[in-house]
Amino acid sequence: MEIILIQDVDNLGAAHEKLSVKNGYARNFLITNKMAVEASPSNLKQLEEKVKQQKKKEEKLLAEVNKVIEVLKGAPLKIGAKTGTSGKIFGSVTSVQLARAIRDQKGYEIDRRRIHILSEVKELGSYKAKVDFGHGNETEVDFDVTAE
Repeated sequence: MEIILIQDVDNLGAAHEKLSVKNGYARNFLITNKMAVEASPSNLKQLEEKVKQQKKKEEKLLAEVNKVIEVLKGAPLKIGAKTGTSGKIFGSVTSVQLARAIRDQKGYEIDRRRIHILSEVKELGSYKAKVDFGHGNETEVDFDVTAE
């Protein structure tokens, strides 16, 4: 029996995939648990439309991510930190402070969990961090730690 999966099913396939399975498995398990629908011409047409809309949405999101990456690659961010007399800062600069600096200086809200600082920041100077947007889209952000 030909079916279209509505959601991911372990050891079978991913959502929006057309498969051929045994009749009993399809009718008694997949369709009754709303994991799949029968591959009728109308359901196939709906699947094509969903895939087309999803591609448009992904292209739009990718364009926006590329725009954010270009803005982040611009001038380095400035982060102020309290320092002692020797130039060492109290504590360290974290991804939370970096996310706040991106929001304030560049105007984009980025989740702190997507920001990975490449080296420990305990002194004044220039550093790099990696921002991961998912799906292989990532960029390096330069930031300067200055005394407050």
